[in-house]
Amino acid sequence: MIAYQRAERARISPEERERLILEHMPQVNLIARRIHETLPGSVCLDDLVSSGVVGLIMAIDNYDPSQSVKLKTYAEYKIRGAILDSLRGMDWASRHRRKKYKEIEAAISSAEQKLHRPPTEEEIAAELGLTIDEYRARLIEVQGLTLGSLEMTVGSENGQDLLSIIPSGDELPSTTVERAELERLIARAVDQLPESEKLILALYYQEELTLREIGDIVNLRVSRVSELKTTSILRLRAYVAQQWPTPRGR
Repeated sequence: MIAYQRAERARISPEERERLILEHMPQVNLIARRIHETLPGSVCLDDLVSSGVVGLIMAIDNYDPSQSVKLKTYAEYKIRGAILDSLRGMDWASRHRRKKYKEIEAAISSAEQKLHRPPTEEEIAAELGLTIDEYRARLIEVQGLTLGSLEMTVGSENGQDLLSIIPSGDELPSTTVERAELERLIARAVDQLPESEKLILALYYQEELTLREIGDIVNLRVSRVSELKTTSILRLRAYVAQQWPTPRGR
């Protein structure tokens, strides 16, 4: 019955469907480019765009205008999800790179617990036993692993994207409370970031600028902007991992 109701809501003319696809193609291209610029050169941009188009079509076909979500917001969620699913299928990130990523995240968490404040890059590097140049080189190596809405997951065994939760008019009260608590937790974490990292996150996520555009604004190389963005994401992950309850409540 539910599936039938959704199908009825999504029933639009082929002409209107084609118009919506064309109207939102710039959104697909933007999201694909933003994800692609953090990935190795071996990943083809056209493949990401193709996956994004699949997500867009799914969004248009399943969109329910009676819910309190704009089509653009819902489409972004589906486009990004389809692209990330395609990347997971490629298994482009080696186990070695994922291990380095986890090591940096653990080092940030450890340094923060020792210092009782967000550690500097130099302090994170020292925790890893690296020079600052070696640490920044490692950030470049793992940058593509910070993918997702806020590039971090918590909660269930499979993980839950922190900022990819689409509002729903019929969600459980517990889900609403959980989201509100999580949003407050992330806001506190962002407030503790260094100003340079806070600005880059705002320009990337709120203004939806590319790394190159951000570099022009803050007068930094694209590679340096990428390093700072990756560090900020790792800081947020470490903070949330410490503060958010585990699945078993520990």
